[in-house]
Amino acid sequence: MKGMKANWHKADVIAAVHKKGTSLAALSRAAGLSSSTLANALERPWPKGEAIIANAIGVLPQEIWPERYYREGELVERRLLIRNPLSIKDLR
Repeated sequence: MKGMKANWHKADVIAAVHKKGTSLAALSRAAGLSSSTLANALERPWPKGEAIIANAIGVLPQEIWPERYYREGELVERRLLIRNPLSIKDLR
């Protein structure tokens, strides 16, 4: 992970959402999802959820979760994350 920024801590993401005057549950409901659904993006890659959260905070998803993205901002193949999380090192 040389030169790679770390993902934001879950609490930092939640705090940033709260600073914008909302919550993950409210964002979930506004997107037509169950109130707890967006919390999944805090634990595992989910591009749709990441985009909803990032948009609410006002940053790009790759700023919040850089470990889920290539250098150029392209999403890491989800299949690689699920089957062998260590293989991501080979992609950088």
